[in-house]
Amino acid sequence: MGSLDIIRKPITHELDEFEDYFKSTIKSDIPLLSLIIQYILRKKGKQMRPMFVFLAAKMNGGFNETTHMAASSIELLHTATLVHDDVVDESYERRGSFSINALWKNKLAVLVGDFILAKGLLLNIDNDNYRFLKLISRSVKDMSEGEILQMRKSRKLDLDYDSYFEIIEKKTASLIATSLAIGAASVTDDNEVIERMFRIGIDVGIAFQIKDDIFDYQAKGALGKPTGNDIKEKKITMPLLYVLSNSDEKERRRILNEVKKKHKNTAKVQELVKLVVDRGGLDYATEQMNVYRDRAIQRILEFPETDARASLIELVNYVTTRKK
Repeated sequence: MGSLDIIRKPITHELDEFEDYFKSTIKSDIPLLSLIIQYILRKKGKQMRPMFVFLAAKMNGGFNETTHMAASSIELLHTATLVHDDVVDESYERRGSFSINALWKNKLAVLVGDFILAKGLLLNIDNDNYRFLKLISRSVKDMSEGEILQMRKSRKLDLDYDSYFEIIEKKTASLIATSLAIGAASVTDDNEVIERMFRIGIDVGIAFQIKDDIFDYQAKGALGKPTGNDIKEKKITMPLLYVLSNSDEKERRRILNEVKKKHKNTAKVQELVKLVVDRGGLDYATEQMNVYRDRAIQRILEFPETDARASLIELVNYVTTRKK
């Protein structure tokens, strides 16, 4: 599959310009806040969501100033959610470095996340772009609901397939779907096209999250052991859900009891990881991931052939073949 450099080719110029545009939207005159923002900017990720925005725009017309606003709105929202997620998950590492809450504690991290989220909303209000504001606000609502639903299910350990898909559609897929929809909305008023891009994004986002779920059960790092973090956090994701669904009631109770009582015991977590792998949980999750990937690609192929369409297909393939 193509590397990110190849995928970026039709939008290289736009992504280069986006760097400066984004920095201008997130700045603050408060010295401490400015310091934290500079730290965040130094640790930027792959910028996949702005790539979705720009490719969707190019597939449906081109680029304009509004497209940069759309991409910045998405990246501001994504950045805010990462800061908040680290607080919620009590995570002290992000992209190989200390998280904001690790360095500046939870209270400041929450406030920084709020500030960045507000910047994204104000960017659209200041430019009278209420269509973008509606798309972004819906995504914030969905992601919050998805996280809360996952927390409830983690406490009760009563997850089923319907709940699993509802959680990942809201928690992860909604932002990727919004990225594609807002990119299209920056260049066209055709609601049908915008909705088609949104549906593509839901399929891509579900595939993206299943890939993340798979990572947790695969060997990695110097010791070559899976992290098992989802089990440690009592999160039932697709690989484990498959095993639970194909176990008799007695074994299902035994597995759930292990997750509930032994989730901090590294040896027990590794035993559960091995059980999931041996019982075909990863194979099933991979099959399901590929179903959503293929459906997204089929929907993309309904659009006219362009370099941007080819790159978006490669980006969807990258989502399901990435190494981290």
